[in-house]
Formats: sequence, C-alpha cells, structure tokens
Amino acid sequence: MFDLFTGREKHLPSHAAVPILVSTATQAIVMAVVAAIPILFFAEQLPEIPTVMAFVAAPPAPPTPPPPPPPKVAARPKPTPSESRPTPATTQLVAPVEEPAKIAELPDDEGFDRGVVGGVEGGIPGGVVGGVVGGLPEAPPPPPPPAGPRAPVRVGGQVNAPTLLHRVEPDYPALAVRAHIQGVVILEAIVDSDGHVAEVKLLRSPHPLLAIEAQRALTQWRYSPLVLNGIRERFILTVTLSFHLEQAK
Repeated sequence: MFDLFTGREKHLPSHAAVPILVSTATQAIVMAVVAAIPILFFAEQLPEIPTVMAFVAAPPAPPTPPPPPPPKVAARPKPTPSESRPTPATTQLVAPVEEPAKIAELPDDEGFDRGVVGGVEGGIPGGVVGGVVGGLPEAPPPPPPPAGPRAPVRVGGQVNAPTLLHRVEPDYPALAVRAHIQGVVILEAIVDSDGHVAEVKLLRSPHPLLAIEAQRALTQWRYSPLVLNGIRERFILTVTLSFHLEQAK
C-alpha cells in the first residue's frame, strides 16, 4: 500500500499467481451455488402449467323445423245447370221454368163462369182480391164522449130559489163582541141535487172571525131539491149573514 503512495511498483513472483487464481475461481463457484439454491427451491413450488387447456361448452340447440304446408283445398265441382237451379220451398208458389208439354184443362161447370179460388159470386175479372159486391159498408161513427157533470144552475131571474128546510144561525164570537166587530158577511153556496150545501165560498167579510162562524153555520143548511124538466139539478145561490152587537146582547 505504501508503495502505491510512494509510486514504487512491486512485482509478485509468477509462482504465487496460481493460488490466487484458484482461490478466486473457488469463491466464484461457491457464490454461484449459493445464488442458485434459492432459485431451485422456488422453482420446485411453482404450479405446473398444463400443456393443453380445453374448454367444453354445450352444443347449440337445433333450429326450429319449418311449419307444415297448408292443406290443399279441393276444387269444388262446378254445378250443372240442373243443380244450380234453386229448389223452391213447398209452401211457396214459383212459376215453372220450362214450358210443360201439355196443359190440362179444367171442365167448365154448366151455368157458371170460370172464377178464381176464393172469389165472391158476382165479382168481375181483375177485381180486388177478397172484394165484396157493393163494397164494404162504412164504419159506424164513434160514440159520443160521455157527458160530464152539468154545471150548477144559478138561482135568479126565472129560476126561483128552492125552499130552505133547515137553517142554523151563526154564533157571534165573544172576542168579536169585546172588540166591537160587526158587519155583513156575504157567501156563495153550491147546493147538490139532494139539497145539501156542498161548497161555500167567501165573497166579503168585515173580519175573519165573523167569516169562520158564517161558513160553519151555512154548511149545515138544508134546501129542497131543484127540479128542472123532471131532473134534479145543482144550483148556486148567494147568502148574506149579518152580525150586530144588539144581536149579541
């Protein structure tokens, strides 16, 4: 080492170089073996790669067979002229198609002309089927509608009022007396055919209290029937009832 610094070069003898080369080669071999051992160890644990890898898949489904051809329609035979002719119904009269070879004639009856089945004696050729000699009689006129109830007869003029058989006087209301209510109540009465008062209509009244009592009394009146031309008739007449304080006393 010191020779290097001093610049002096020291030469080794040739017989000492052989051991150095052998030592160096031995170390190299040992290092190579040491480096190759781990490689061999890991190489033994690696999985073996198969030489051939095969993939198996299911075969594809066969194609759908085509639909069968449609059946052939048998050709219809052409009808003959005799078959194409429609057969008439037994209940329907149809004119003959072919002219018959011979037409049978019906014998004439002595004294009678040949007519039509269902005809009427004395008819004319070309007349109306089902006609009648002289035509049909005219229909009778419809009956008149039933007569409704006759209106009541108003008494007055030439029609005298029937006799009053039963009369009921009205009561004077006590409230009307204390209130000094008085006056005349005018009513219109419709009397039936038996003489009973059927309806009462108020025409005029000074107060409703007096009108109520007057109507109540008039419905109880009774007349003799009104007879005109032998028939009992309803009639209308006007009735006047007076209410005065002197009457109440």
